[in-house]
This record gives sequence, C-alpha cells and structure tokens, in this order.
Amino acid sequence: MKLLKRKSDRIDELAAGAGEGGTSLAADALKRMARSPVAVVGAGVVALFVILSAIAPWIAPKDPFTRYPELRSELTPTNIPGPMPGFLLGSDQNGYDFFSRLLVASQQTLIVGVLATLLGLTVGMIIGGLAGALGGWVDSALMRLVDIMLSLPALLLAISIAALFREGSQWTVIIAVGTVSVPIFARLLRGAMLAQRESDHVLAATALGVRRRTVVFRHMLPNSLGPVIVQATLTLAAAIIEAASLSFLGLGDPSPRRAEWGLMLAQAQRHFEVKPELAFYPAAAIIIVALGFTLLGESMRESLDPKNRR
Repeated sequence: MKLLKRKSDRIDELAAGAGEGGTSLAADALKRMARSPVAVVGAGVVALFVILSAIAPWIAPKDPFTRYPELRSELTPTNIPGPMPGFLLGSDQNGYDFFSRLLVASQQTLIVGVLATLLGLTVGMIIGGLAGALGGWVDSALMRLVDIMLSLPALLLAISIAALFREGSQWTVIIAVGTVSVPIFARLLRGAMLAQRESDHVLAATALGVRRRTVVFRHMLPNSLGPVIVQATLTLAAAIIEAASLSFLGLGDPSPRRAEWGLMLAQAQRHFEVKPELAFYPAAAIIIVALGFTLLGESMRESLDPKNRR
C-alpha cells in the first residue's frame, strides 16, 4: 500500500508539471502577458471597469435615482439639459443626473455579466465533466443536447428564453444569457478531458489501479481547466453585450429607475435627435469594456498555448 501511495503521489507531481520542464505554466503565461501590450491594455481596461463598478455608489457626484428640480425645469420635448454646474453630463430624459447613472450602471452591468458567466460556467462544467469522464451513452446523450443548443444563434436563443418569463427582470437576463453560454463550456471541458484521458500520467494512474473518481478529479479535471478559465474571460465580454441587447429589446427590467447600460441605450433611442449623448456614452462604455475583456482573454489564450512558448 505504501508503495502504491508513493507511486500515486509521484504521478500527481508529474501531472502538475507535465511538459513544463519544472516551470509553472501559469507563471510562464503571466510573464509573457506582462510583455504583451495587448494584454496590458486589456487588463487595464478590465481593472478600471471592476474598480469603478465596485466604488460607483460612493463616487457618484449625485444620487442617480433622484429627479432634480433644476434639471426637470428645463426638460421639454425638444430640449434635454446638457452639462451645467453640478451636473457633469447634464440630465437624462427623465431629469436624473446622467453622469451618476452611467457610473452606477457599470455596477449593474458587471453583476449581470459575471452572474450570467458563472451560471453558464457551472452548468457547462457539469455537463462537459460528466461527458468527458463517463463517455459512452452519457457522452452521446449530453453532446446531442449541446449540439441542439449550438445549432441556434446565441442571441435568438437568449431572446427565446427571456420571452418565456411573464415579466422581464434582471434575473431573466442572467438566466437567458447564462443558458446560451452553457454549450460553449461543456464542449470545451469535454474536449480537454478527452485529451487528458490519453496522457501519460492518466494512463499510469489507471494502470496502477487508482479509482476512476480519483483519476478524474485529481488528474483529468485540474489539467483541463486552463482553456475553460480563458473562455470564461471571453464569454464575459459576450455576456455583457448580450445582456445589453436583451435590455435594449425590452426583455430585461423595464423600470426607468434601474440604471443599466443596455436599458439606458434603449431608453435613449426615443430622444436621439434631441440629445444623442444619451445613446453614445452607454454604447461606448459597452464597446470599451467588451473590448477589454476580449483583449485580455485572447492574450491569456495565446500565453497558455504550448505552440507559442519559447
């Protein structure tokens, strides 16, 4: 038993550093990302977005949910007040401080994007993990379900799911967007685990008689998570755009008191000729944040790719 335990521990060590020549894959990837301007720009945008989202309620110069009399007094069908003392970007179409709502909306956008990505990641990993670990009819049944979901355009599927709910809400958007990302994670994890199944350390553990559950959770799954984590970063960018799209189409929370970039963009379309800034700033924020997550995710993917290692 002691000999078997020593051999099993040795296999664990080989699995952790397989193909790395004693160098941590994560540490090596971080070094290459630090030398990449694209990665630095993406990480900077993401970090700025996360920090602003976290502290937005405290740094907003005005209450984003208060209709100020000095703004409402100048609101007309043909005039929405622009920048004025005390109001950096002026008013929105309802008499709220536009700049403060933009800041607070970043927090709501981040919450929706993160929760939707976590939902898709969790369910996708369960499906992909079961398919990759068990194989056989379980793999076939689960992958056919995934293929059906992948056959539908992502936005169309999200709209269909959101439309099933009686009333739109923030959770409606989270569930719809999260469901759309499930097949991506499932396919990715399943493929990575199938590749790990033929690796030397997994074959050695199996030959030693290590239990299948131990092989899956100690050898196959940990070494398959790298691509999934990278994909989560890219999916977060898509989730922010898709959540904004559903809010824009009126499938999210319709309350004008809720500040969220997609909803602000939808509400601004009726006043575009009067004050185009109401649409420009939320749209620009969505594009910049999605671009930041995309740049960071692509840099992570390239850094973790063994073909790009020097």
